[in-house]
Amino acid sequence: MSFLLAELDGQITRLITYFEDPKSDVAIQIMQRAGYSNNLAGRVRKACLAAMLLKKNSEARRLHLQGIDTVARNLDFMSRLGRRAVDQAERVQRTKLLRAATYVPPLKLVRSTMAGIQGALDARDSKLAVKIGQVRTDITQFHDQLFRTYTRDMVDTKHTEDLAFALIALNEVARMGEALQGISEAILSINIGQNVQFERYFTLRSVLAGLANDDEINLKPLAETRSGSVISSVSLQDGKGRSVAAVFKDGDRRKVKEERVGVKSWNSVYPGVAPEILSYEKNGRSAALLIEHLEGQTFEDLVLGGTDAALETAQKALHKTVRDIWRTTLTQEPAEMRAMDQLSKRMEDVVRLHPQLAPGTKSINGTVLPGINQLIMQARAREAALPAPFSVYIHGDFNLDNVIYDAVACNIRFIDLHRSRYMDYVQDVSVFMVSNYRLQVLDAGTRRRIARVATDMHAMAAKFAKRQKDTTFEYRLALGLARSFASSTRFVVDKYHARRMLLRSRFILESALAVPVGREARFKLPMKDLFND
Repeated sequence: MSFLLAELDGQITRLITYFEDPKSDVAIQIMQRAGYSNNLAGRVRKACLAAMLLKKNSEARRLHLQGIDTVARNLDFMSRLGRRAVDQAERVQRTKLLRAATYVPPLKLVRSTMAGIQGALDARDSKLAVKIGQVRTDITQFHDQLFRTYTRDMVDTKHTEDLAFALIALNEVARMGEALQGISEAILSINIGQNVQFERYFTLRSVLAGLANDDEINLKPLAETRSGSVISSVSLQDGKGRSVAAVFKDGDRRKVKEERVGVKSWNSVYPGVAPEILSYEKNGRSAALLIEHLEGQTFEDLVLGGTDAALETAQKALHKTVRDIWRTTLTQEPAEMRAMDQLSKRMEDVVRLHPQLAPGTKSINGTVLPGINQLIMQARAREAALPAPFSVYIHGDFNLDNVIYDAVACNIRFIDLHRSRYMDYVQDVSVFMVSNYRLQVLDAGTRRRIARVATDMHAMAAKFAKRQKDTTFEYRLALGLARSFASSTRFVVDKYHARRMLLRSRFILESALAVPVGREARFKLPMKDLFND
């Protein structure tokens, strides 16, 4: 790495010399150094790869090597950017239009910034790493100012070809700021133990303000949501030296705000199931939450890997908690699930992934088979006439991996609460049941267990519905299941499993639509057949 940095320092120095007084002989010298930086970067990357292949590498060691590799790639990229800038500048016939002298200050800034890279790596100095990344802002300002100058000159001169080459040269130099930010992100990632983007680092520092320094933080990836939010576990030391575990979630400001509102609502409506919010920060269009880390296993882990006894105990705890939430939060306000509206909006994504599995209307020997979109439209009208007779507070995204069971405390906790609201409880029941079925596991024993967990949830909910005299529960549940079976195929790549789910959705819709209006209370689906393959 030291040799590579020294080589780049020499190349940037020659680049500065060129723009101080553009001459072809200096340009040739710059071009002739192409192989040097490439070979040195290749040697660094080869060494990193060889070290990563060793079996005894820890995760921290692997991330450190990955960071070194990223630094080497970006340094080589800067070398190429410099050569490309010179190549374009050499094409400018009227060098006065290039305004070459204006490139010197930003290139000197690039060179002085590069001088701190080795120190930032060796000392794991996050403050210095941040300064390296912040140079991009200065380079961008230089780009914007000179860009406006070039485009203004284009209006006043006939030599637009020269200015076009100058604009390309400007763009190449400006991209050095991107490379420096990439180097900054690599060093910061090494320091905190997880790949992190530049802006995300500042968000993390904001929510941890006053709690810990970078060398006290251990960040590990947990998940990335479909909406783009990133979730990580954070381990740090509190003021008394005790280890503290938390979850850091950042992403789109609206989504994170919804999560915060959901958590606060649960802690108001039914305390104890949602995690506590430790910190919240917003920054432009993004925001971040630091929330309590919940002990235990997700229900998905229990279904797929837990013992039968552990799963049974967890199910009992879940059913008891859910029933109590429903009873405690029940209001007499009718609720509309609008499952068919939800499905209609998602069918475009389903068809995009599985175009062959969702055909339109077909005719077989004179018998017309409506397409699934037509069935959805017909079911929408039936659903609109059958609101739930009451509302309860629901999770809103009641998938297996959003439910956590703590075997030590014997309690249930919820996460990912941005869709929580008062609604038809059938919404949660149907989502939970299908989140079991859609698990892409082929083992026969596991599939039977999956079916049992789904049908047990149905049995519990059906008893609750009977006590509440909710006569259309089964019919509304059918529409909820049809929605979830079909819409969940957006996340199922296996076309055979997706086909099974879409066929179930179609069967449910056809069965529900075959029920005469006014007879919905007598409708029941063959649940065991639906959930057993």
